[in-house]
Amino acid sequence: MGRYVLRRLLQLIPVFLGTTFLIYALVWAIPQDPFAGKCGQRPCDPNYIAEMSQKLNLNDPLLVQYFKYLGNLITGDFGTTFNGVSVGEQISTSWPITLKMGLIALVIEAIIGITAGILTGLRKQGFLDNLVLVSTLFLISLPVFVTGFVLRLYLGPQGFDIMDTSVSSDPTIGELILPGFVLGSLSMAYVARLTRTSIVENRRADYVRTAIAKGQPQTRVVGIHLLRNSLIPVITFLGTDLGSLMGGAIVTEGVFNINGIGGLIFRGIQEKEGIMVTGIVTLLVLVYLLASLLVDLLYAVLDPRIRYE
Repeated sequence: MGRYVLRRLLQLIPVFLGTTFLIYALVWAIPQDPFAGKCGQRPCDPNYIAEMSQKLNLNDPLLVQYFKYLGNLITGDFGTTFNGVSVGEQISTSWPITLKMGLIALVIEAIIGITAGILTGLRKQGFLDNLVLVSTLFLISLPVFVTGFVLRLYLGPQGFDIMDTSVSSDPTIGELILPGFVLGSLSMAYVARLTRTSIVENRRADYVRTAIAKGQPQTRVVGIHLLRNSLIPVITFLGTDLGSLMGGAIVTEGVFNINGIGGLIFRGIQEKEGIMVTGIVTLLVLVYLLASLLVDLLYAVLDPRIRYE
């Protein structure tokens, strides 16, 4: 197992280099003036342009720019924006909020989605099965901002006043439950359908029928034989979904006025702050890579037939 982990970590290095270089090139290789509109209606001062070009290494070839940026990134320096704001400080303030909300969304979609998928997979063609299929189809068809707006309107003080839907600048876990549910609602529907399909397919497998023929209890057949093998595609989806949740939090954070990574990405794109966008997307790439490694390791836990040499 240790040798496999080391080999997978080494494999992540060229993937990280390739993806981050592609991101950097897409942001900085576009033929446009990076200082357009940075100084209001008037053109920027040549001294300011020269200073920022040197600080951002804009005078160097693209490949040299990238490796200089990568060297600073390794030391924890994400650079500064055209306004002199530290990208690292902005990320350190907003990142924990979005990470917390993303993990809450992941837990909610895993618990509700897997539970619904198991119940409907074991009792297909029943009332509960039809109810879950219709509910998940409804969630899939609704945009996330509509789900967030409706829940905030009807659950908040303007509606039935069931819960406080406001989110503070330093939100607690309780304040992020509703935004986390909204963020993970679409993925929750996919998890429920994926779990149901996997359960239905594996119920007809030979090892399940053999376990039933041996007279093993229903709980053991479902929990040990059926569920562990059926969860492999679900775990794969959940592992890669964490990065998608954090990268796609722009709409949810906008609905609930949350100062997270999504807002930073939106402002970075709007204000054409390439250094901000590059730093945040690079961080999301790391989340994707580490999540994929964790998923690979969980395969051996779920399926005893999988062994890493």
